[in-house]
Amino acid sequence: MSAERSDPSAWPDGVARHVLGEVDSTNSEAQRLAPGLSQPTWILARRQTAARGRRGRAWVSPEGNFAATLVMRPNGDPAKAALRSFVAALALADALETVCGPGATITLKWPNDVLLNGGKVAGILLESAGAAGQVSHLAIGIGVNLIAAPPKDAVEEGALTPVSVQGETGIRIPPEEFLTYLAAAFARWEAQLTTYGFGPIRTAWLARAARLGQPIKARLPGETIEGTFETIAEDGELVLVTSQGKRHIPAADVFF
Repeated sequence: MSAERSDPSAWPDGVARHVLGEVDSTNSEAQRLAPGLSQPTWILARRQTAARGRRGRAWVSPEGNFAATLVMRPNGDPAKAALRSFVAALALADALETVCGPGATITLKWPNDVLLNGGKVAGILLESAGAAGQVSHLAIGIGVNLIAAPPKDAVEEGALTPVSVQGETGIRIPPEEFLTYLAAAFARWEAQLTTYGFGPIRTAWLARAARLGQPIKARLPGETIEGTFETIAEDGELVLVTSQGKRHIPAADVFF
């Protein structure tokens, strides 16, 4: 089952947005605003002064690239909330396909990267807060290289080459316009998750998965696991077939 395509340029009902000239990071702003929000809200910044990626890494992005966070109040525990990384990845794929056209190849790299023609074009960062085993709010930070990508020597050794939408396709799109496509796509996939559960999201994600059925490396603290990328489990964990059998991996950095 796939999310029904509606008008990709229509802003979704019941979702707010804030467009800021400058902020430290959109995820930090989401944390500050979350207690007073009554509906899902997108926060877009034209400039970030202290952006961050996974594991506290710095995220450097020039003005004209996309930096936004969706803050929402999901129902359920942290494990269920974490499935929104797959929702966000599918929404990004839809938005990028709308912008880039049929000549571009969009694939998804576990756990939270989006690839354009084999290079990393976007990343996703989830942060949550809550108590008593429940998530009170979730911040889904998204960065997209719309006009420029970091130089190869600025990324971790072995990581995929960063690319940009403009560099790969010649297309230049303002962040505010890209946000509309992304918000519409996210609303469609979020409706799938809340109505039907993770099953349709998992199926759609696997249909776009990079290196499915091929050898990859999963780097954990103190251990690197090599194996064939078999699937993702019902809880979103990476499943590798290794020489010692199957391994389910909840979190890791993946290298091809």
